[in-house]
Amino acid sequence: MQNQQGQTHQNMHTGDISQHMNHGGHEVFDVQEVLSGTIGTLNSYTLLRQHVQDPELKDILERQYQFIQDEYNTTVECFKSGQDPSKPTQSYKMKQGNDFVYGLKPSQPKKPLQSVNEITDECVSSCMLGSVKSCATMKTTAALETTNPVVRRVLADSIPNSIEMAYELSLYQNKHHYYQVPQLAQQDMQQMLNAYAPAQGQQNMPNNNTTH
Repeated sequence: MQNQQGQTHQNMHTGDISQHMNHGGHEVFDVQEVLSGTIGTLNSYTLLRQHVQDPELKDILERQYQFIQDEYNTTVECFKSGQDPSKPTQSYKMKQGNDFVYGLKPSQPKKPLQSVNEITDECVSSCMLGSVKSCATMKTTAALETTNPVVRRVLADSIPNSIEMAYELSLYQNKHHYYQVPQLAQQDMQQMLNAYAPAQGQQNMPNNNTTH
């Protein structure tokens, strides 16, 4: 009788694990990196906010902060429960246009800050850009290793949002000449663009087992 009760308890415990803890070990470590990295990003935004001078950059920071925070809460929820989150995943929408200014203009060499008094909007936007790019990398790595289908989907859905935020910040920096984009010479560019041709698709793959 005691053995039966012990077996029943073990089966119930196993059932709980399958429902609420269906995560692989590698997944747990990678998602932990994502969540810790997201906290770091939110903390950085909080510290940088007081140094922002441009109202446009302040608007970007606040919109991104709120979205990242909501996304963080969604990831934590489904990671703990293994179930669909109570709030569906969202898509981040930036306000910037898509036009980059190409070419280089003379500028002062960049160097590390010597004091907080030297923090500018260029510095703030650069730190923000580095943070969201890092998040995109960590989310991609974690999604590739995630076995829980809900967590994998939440992570996969969040990757385009980090990309969109990074793009918004790079456009902002480009507009203010913080991030300059050089181009190749026209002849070199044309040669690179024409360096590849479309693949000629075939419906049937060659059969290497054909007998002669």
